Amino acid sequence: MQQIAPNHSRIGWIGTGVMGASMCGHLQQASYPITLYSRTKAKAQPLLDRGASWADSPRAVADRSTVIVTMVGFPRDVREVYFGPQGILAGARPGSILIDMTTTEPALSREIDAAASAQGLQAIDAPVSGGDVGARNATLSVMAGGNPKTVEWLHPLFECLGKKIVYQGGAGAGQQTKLCNQIVIAGTMVGVCESLLYGFNAGLDLTQMLDSIRGGAAACWTLDNLAPKILQRNFDPGFFVEHFVKDMGIALDEAARMNLPLPGLALAQELYHRVQALGHGRCGTHALMLALEDLSRTPITMSPSRKAL
Repeated sequence: MQQIAPNHSRIGWIGTGVMGASMCGHLQQASYPITLYSRTKAKAQPLLDRGASWADSPRAVADRSTVIVTMVGFPRDVREVYFGPQGILAGARPGSILIDMTTTEPALSREIDAAASAQGLQAIDAPVSGGDVGARNATLSVMAGGNPKTVEWLHPLFECLGKKIVYQGGAGAGQQTKLCNQIVIAGTMVGVCESLLYGFNAGLDLTQMLDSIRGGAAACWTLDNLAPKILQRNFDPGFFVEHFVKDMGIALDEAARMNLPLPGLALAQELYHRVQALGHGRCGTHALMLALEDLSRTPITMSPSRKAL
């Protein structure tokens, strides 16, 4: 295989949500010709205004593309986009490459791979981490599963989207790696929110507290990027709570099949269910703070002596 070059491969893109729109935009800026579909056309309009072509279904996208990328929401969406009567597999031409960048079930990725192979296609599961910030800045981490030669061939495309591209193994391995990522994030988010809540009740200046612990062993992406938003009371999504709950559920189901107890993840999922029950499912994952404040009946408020970052 030759490496993908701009203006050489026709890219089909399906899904223009919080992350997908930015990711597709980077490929557009790299001069890849784009055909796209999204359930809500208005979300795709900025890309269309910059020259992307619209298709009326995933099937139509596949018919007009040689590399088709999907970035949708839930496993049911992935299944419909690939296997539905107007899905990718109904329209893809032999030799095409299918890349699912959604976080979904490893078994579903293996099912897509088997169906693709039967039609003379290649399928890669390549979920990403980095949220809306990573998507906007093209600094995502890409976790790829599937044929290693195909993943290598796709590197120029992936490098338009992220700074870290790592091949993980066969079909579904990218998804398994992403679930490991989500397990870490879940536990870390609980720790960050509880730390802020504790610091507030201890009378600390939370800005100063964060400045100290971010320079030590507690340093992490969540402290740098989401703790300041919590103090600003900005719970806009970089990654939806409802999608994170989906990811945790997939991880817990996979763990159950391994007879592997994950009590920390189970607790985090329970807390996030409370976030949803409070009506914050479409907020960002750092809205976990709202559930913890509700449990403790102690909302964090920033007085003049407690200035947000």
